[in-house]
Amino acid sequence: MSIMSYNYLGNNGQNQSAPLQFRSKEVSKSNVVDDMVQTNPLLYTPGEEPDHCVVIKYVPYVGDSKPALVEYTSELMLGGTNTVVLHNRCENLLLAAPIMLDLALLTELCQHPQTIHPVLSLLSFLFKAPLVPPDSPVINALFRQRSCMENILRSCVGLPPQNHILLEHKMERPRPGLKQVGLVAATSPVSNKKGLVPASTDDCTGDANGHPQVEEPQMPTT
Repeated sequence: MSIMSYNYLGNNGQNQSAPLQFRSKEVSKSNVVDDMVQTNPLLYTPGEEPDHCVVIKYVPYVGDSKPALVEYTSELMLGGTNTVVLHNRCENLLLAAPIMLDLALLTELCQHPQTIHPVLSLLSFLFKAPLVPPDSPVINALFRQRSCMENILRSCVGLPPQNHILLEHKMERPRPGLKQVGLVAATSPVSNKKGLVPASTDDCTGDANGHPQVEEPQMPTT
């Protein structure tokens, strides 16, 4: 697997393309890939990681518009490969403005509980290279960062944390009026032209496709 990232910057591109600043950008982008590899031990063996290349070029003409192109190449069965190409073009300042507002509001909010660590890892969702307290895990996965922030804010107003298991909606629950015998409800057989078949145990009146069961017409015999 390989990841190729091309970035063309105007207003701040000269600064970002400088050796020291570029190295910082390269490390922060690579950390996201490292987190992806570490959380997928079934896909990547120890020491294995995708080829990752970051390119940042200074193009004065583009101004505040930032064109970006990312190529994700993965392996398929029988030795094949698949490449997904994402192209994005945006105004950097307009994209960053609402993030900066959220950052200021959340930072002010974190000043009220006296027990929150001064290193605000809660704000990892808003940074490409998040900081965490000593001996704390660094989470770079965007979904996990957002889930953490949402659940902490929910706890501040007395709401339970969210999860996406929804196990109560994925398990079969006994229905009132059905007598359970082991794992299967006791039912009476229904006859059709192929013989006896058990009646539905889940109040369904049709087949798996939702079609109603209709009694087959009796053909006259000679």
